[in-house]
Amino acid sequence: RALRRPGDPLLLPNAWDADTARLVVEAGYPAVATSSGAVAAALGFSDHEAAPADAMLDAAARIAAAVDVPVTVDAEAGYGLEPEVLADRLLALGAAGCNLEDTDHKTGELRPIAEQAAFLRTVRRAAGRSLVLNARIDVFVASFPDPAADQSAFLGDALDRAAAYLDAGADCVYPILVRSADLAAQFVSAANAPVNLLAHPMTFPPDAARAAGAARISLGTGL
Repeated sequence: RALRRPGDPLLLPNAWDADTARLVVEAGYPAVATSSGAVAAALGFSDHEAAPADAMLDAAARIAAAVDVPVTVDAEAGYGLEPEVLADRLLALGAAGCNLEDTDHKTGELRPIAEQAAFLRTVRRAAGRSLVLNARIDVFVASFPDPAADQSAFLGDALDRAAAYLDAGADCVYPILVRSADLAAQFVSAANAPVNLLAHPMTFPPDAARAAGAARISLGTGL
C-alpha cells in the first residue's frame, strides 16, 4: 500500500514464472505482478480461467517463493472458488495482493455490480488487511478491439462499479483496457481513490498513465 503514490506510481512489470519474477527484481522493481494470460500460456492453457485453479495458484506460489519483494497475483475472477477459500489460498502461497475481475468467464458477461461487490466484500473480510485487493473493472474490454468505439459511453458504468467495489473494501480499482489517457484521467479524478492503469502498446505509455494520476501501473500484458 505504501508503494502506491499518485505522481510517482508503483510500476508493476508482469511475470509468469520464477525466472521472470527474478528478472523483474534484478531490474530494480520493488514488487512483482503476475499475468494470468502469461502464466496460463506458460502452462499450456489459454487465458480466462481455462487453466485449472490449482495449476495457476501453484505457479503463483513458485513466483512468490522465488523473490523477496511483494507479489500481487492476477487471480482472474477467482476460479470459481468460494471467496473465503480464495483468500486463504492467496495468503497461504505468500501473495501480498491480488487482482479480481468482474467478468464471469462461464457466461462471458460482466457480473452484476452488487454480486461482484458482495464477492469482494467477503474476500476482504476473510483476508483482513493482509491482502491488497485490486478490483478490476472490465467495462471497457468489449469496446477495445474497435478503435472507433467511443469508450466514454462506458465511463458512468465504470465509475459506478468503482464506487461499489471500493465500498466493499477494495484498496484499488483497475479499469483495464481504457484506451484514452484523457478518459483514464477522468476516471481517476472521479474515482477519488487509488487507480491501477495498464501501460501497453494497445493503450498508452507509462508516462501518460502517470500523468493521468495512476497510483499503480501494470507493465506488460496486464491481463
